[in-house]
Amino acid sequence: MAFEFVTANRIIFGNGKLASLGAIAAELGTRALVVTGSNIERARPLLHLLEAAGLAVHTLAVPKEPTIQNARDGAELVSVHGVDVVFGFGGGSAIDAGKAIAALATNGGDPLDYLEVIGKGQPLTVDPLPYIAIPTTAGTGAEVAKNAVLKSEEHNVKVSLRHPKMLPDIALVDPELTHSVPPHVTAFTGMDALTQVLEPYVSHLANPLTDGLSREGITRAAGSLREVYTDGSNAQAREDMALASLIGGLVLTNARLGAVHGFAGPLGGMYDAPHGAICAALLPHVMQANVEVLKAREPDHFAIPRFDELGQMLTGDKNATAADGVAWVQETAHMLDIQPLSAYGVKRDDFPQILEKSGRSSSMKGNPIKLTDDELTRILEMAL
Repeated sequence: MAFEFVTANRIIFGNGKLASLGAIAAELGTRALVVTGSNIERARPLLHLLEAAGLAVHTLAVPKEPTIQNARDGAELVSVHGVDVVFGFGGGSAIDAGKAIAALATNGGDPLDYLEVIGKGQPLTVDPLPYIAIPTTAGTGAEVAKNAVLKSEEHNVKVSLRHPKMLPDIALVDPELTHSVPPHVTAFTGMDALTQVLEPYVSHLANPLTDGLSREGITRAAGSLREVYTDGSNAQAREDMALASLIGGLVLTNARLGAVHGFAGPLGGMYDAPHGAICAALLPHVMQANVEVLKAREPDHFAIPRFDELGQMLTGDKNATAADGVAWVQETAHMLDIQPLSAYGVKRDDFPQILEKSGRSSSMKGNPIKLTDDELTRILEMAL
């Protein structure tokens, strides 16, 4: 057995931990760029902390999915203002944009020089600027992932800028920052978090370290996802989901994902749909397809009993099977008012293009078994 495990240099987790950031930030730089979501006012507590610690602060809002142009704009701000430390404060979009900006600021060039699939895929050669990631949603785990997902509006696809150097210097996860997230966003991000602890557990790249983390994340998400949707003030459920999201980022970075995210990147680039909503619509159908295909083609595959284990962890029933796990995910998606892919404009006529783009996705390579185009088409039909 051989494997590697990488993550952020330092992880700080706990309610109220944002308040400790001022002193930490002052050790890393004097001129900060804070990358936020669409509402910069949500980051006001962070801005006050940084200013009180003596840092000059500049901001950049990323209103939707981060784009290649957002990364270019941020790198220009860094250059103009002499920024020496970058913060990402928000959901996965703000955090990924911040990661890309911190890397481009020191490596130079254009995002397309480094992007996978549509770019040159060049490796980073210089350490990025110091980067601190502070999630305000419980979903992507981007605060401990080594990639930044950027949307190319020209190519109509989302792809990654990926390198171990992009792991944040500090990931600060304060579950209190998620308490104000509305139910529909809680649902989308929560289903993303669930997906990101499930897929690495059955990935052919799973290892004992990611397995242990995945089990912890699955158990916490299964116990709290429904509760946090119906009662967003439940502090314990919010904490569980923040931890599940963090764990998802840890395990996906080290064991990859699967067909759900293999589809989600291209679909997110082609349609105006939240990433978590796409994952939620696909997850039960990908689970079911994987079980059926594995049993038919590789009946001795290690992942087959793991799908039964997923059923047991999700339902809390030690006698549950893979089918029970699929049913639990379907029931949860219904409870969280998850819409099918057709609600976002996906049509059968688009399937060939979706399949072509998905086939080049790095996430698809983590799936426990390679699915044929016919099998992938069936998943899309079920999710439609």
